[in-house]
Amino acid sequence: MEEKKNILTREGLKRYEDELHELKVVRRKEVAQKIKEAREQGDLSENAEYDAAKDEQRDIETRIEELEKILKNVEVVDEEDVTADHIMIGSKVKIYDVEFDEELSYKIVGSTEANSIKGKISNESPVGRALMGAVVGDTVTVHTPAGESVFRVLEIVS
Repeated sequence: MEEKKNILTREGLKRYEDELHELKVVRRKEVAQKIKEAREQGDLSENAEYDAAKDEQRDIETRIEELEKILKNVEVVDEEDVTADHIMIGSKVKIYDVEFDEELSYKIVGSTEANSIKGKISNESPVGRALMGAVVGDTVTVHTPAGESVFRVLEIVS
């Protein structure tokens, strides 16, 4: 079975590559130094600094592994190809929530890059999936566990 592609914008790709570089080049050295210093203190069985440094090292290595897996199977959406004709990954959209009478702005991204706090929703989320392919003026109904929500597409920015 083929692995799922990790869809990223160029901005998302750069962020992940930068994080991976930081972890491999800077953080690994820092934690190795912490471990070395803790070892020099003697008895490791009751050395909290050593345990903390080893935990930090494990976390860094786990994150490096996650990032390498993401970047190994990445598909980059070229935002220059995004148009205002219809909603696609990379589109910035302004929608109107009919139930709550409010305007919302989102950027549609791949699931790897999604961050609702920053206004980035996944194309695989219920709202993102419903919006994909919609055009300005369309009304979409989103089925969620909490019920149905209705949104009207106000603007698509490429």
